[in-house]
Amino acid sequence: MRPDPLSEAAARRHELTRSRAVQALRELDRAGVPVTFAGVAQAAGISRSWLYTQPDISSQIRRLRQETNAAGGVPAAQRSTDASLRARLAAALDRNRQLADENTRLRRQLARALGDQRSSRTRTGNDPER
Repeated sequence: MRPDPLSEAAARRHELTRSRAVQALRELDRAGVPVTFAGVAQAAGISRSWLYTQPDISSQIRRLRQETNAAGGVPAAQRSTDASLRARLAAALDRNRQLADENTRLRRQLARALGDQRSSRTRTGNDPER
């Protein structure tokens, strides 16, 4: 026996609505926009009340909203991983070492130049301190 055409149409419409909601949810999170029921509903062109009836989608919205709030407003897709933070820290420490070495080298050059300048003034008798 063939399924009811109205039931088939309703099932297709339900799956289409679900896919639009999931797509909107992912796009909002990826774009860094705060994920809310109203935002997902508007982006997907669906009703907020329908979102609340979908346990998996509504729990995902709540989770993303909670994670964003816990991270100080930074969306999940934009947060740094521990590995990337370690790499950035290592690069910053390396750059600090390079700058410290360069500062030491420049101080020595300056001291040498000032010493040479002082020596030449003393030899020629142009010492302003006398």
